Amino acid sequence: MSVISQSELVRKALAYVIERRANTPGKSIANLLDEAGMRFNLTPLDTAALERIFYEQQSNTSSN
Repeated sequence: MSVISQSELVRKALAYVIERRANTPGKSIANLLDEAGMRFNLTPLDTAALERIFYEQQSNTSSN
């Protein structure tokens, strides 16, 4: 059995959210973040980190 670090789970969840957002643009970000949290079994702190990283990445992408 392999152990995946929490930061790795957050990275995988971020990739999941980005992919799902591209495939289902009408779905709300909040729903996608909730789905990722459940799918990757994230803690509330991990989910908050995922949300922060997602919005930081989006603001960096839109400012370029």
